[in-house]
Amino acid sequence: MSSTAEGAPGEAAVDATGDTGRPRTGVVAGVIRTARPRQWVKNVLVLAAPFAAYAADPVFRTDVVVDAGIAFAAFCLGASAVYLINDAIDVEADRAHPTKRNRPIAAGVVPVRAAYAISAALFLASFAVSLVSSWRLLVVIGVYAALQLGYCLGLKHQPVIDLCIVASGFLLRAIAGGAAAGLPLSQWFLLVTAFGSLFMVAGKRFAEIVLYERTGAQIRASLSKYSASYLRFVWATSAAIMIMAYALWAFEIRLRTGTNSVWAVISIVPFVVAVLRYAVDVDGGNAGEPEDIAFRDRVLQVLGVSWVACVALSAFL
Repeated sequence: MSSTAEGAPGEAAVDATGDTGRPRTGVVAGVIRTARPRQWVKNVLVLAAPFAAYAADPVFRTDVVVDAGIAFAAFCLGASAVYLINDAIDVEADRAHPTKRNRPIAAGVVPVRAAYAISAALFLASFAVSLVSSWRLLVVIGVYAALQLGYCLGLKHQPVIDLCIVASGFLLRAIAGGAAAGLPLSQWFLLVTAFGSLFMVAGKRFAEIVLYERTGAQIRASLSKYSASYLRFVWATSAAIMIMAYALWAFEIRLRTGTNSVWAVISIVPFVVAVLRYAVDVDGGNAGEPEDIAFRDRVLQVLGVSWVACVALSAFL
């Protein structure tokens, strides 16, 4: 079976054909569909580092916002390039799949050579955009591209390595915001983002295993090398480390601001409750895309807003 870098985008069937099974979209529309613009929401993570830095040192800087925007654009281009090249590499496997054969490249809507060419152009554009900000952002984008290409070319079949590469995509997004703006990154912030990413990725894989055990639904080949108990161990361990690191980071914010504000510490409460709420979906085998869960779970949204409010208040009170 084929698989898509960063796990999520390639797993859902892309219906480019309509009811008749024949492509209705043109090449341009097919390229756009393959580029997965819906997945760009993940790139909002580039704001994580600037937000964390602002919480610790509440000074609004326009240049930081601009640099974060550049990092967002660079990751949108880079991620779309990865999706295109992944579908081009997996075209034969996708054509043999009952639903993935409807993807634009597998369906013949987008020629394979065109997909490779457009992917290369998007990579170059991503590198060029990143240089507008700084060479540090270019390094982060370069590492991201190298890891994701390695994933597409075969590392996705290596147990544990595949989890780490997919999780690294989220971590590098968080790092990119700091790299673009030249902001120092807290060690606790890095631990929270690293293990938070692993928590989400392992949780999604666990959900796929559970679905397979319940219904016999098809799963990616690499998952045959995992057991549900192992993936449960990974996401549970990651969640524990993430919560501990966040608590330490929250106390660090209070010390760095030099105030007696308790809001940073209070933010631990909605953060932990949100993690536990998300874990309900994971444990029940219902954890799909993180953004999909966040969009449909109103309680999780309220917890997220409460957490952001607490962290913001810690910068002023």
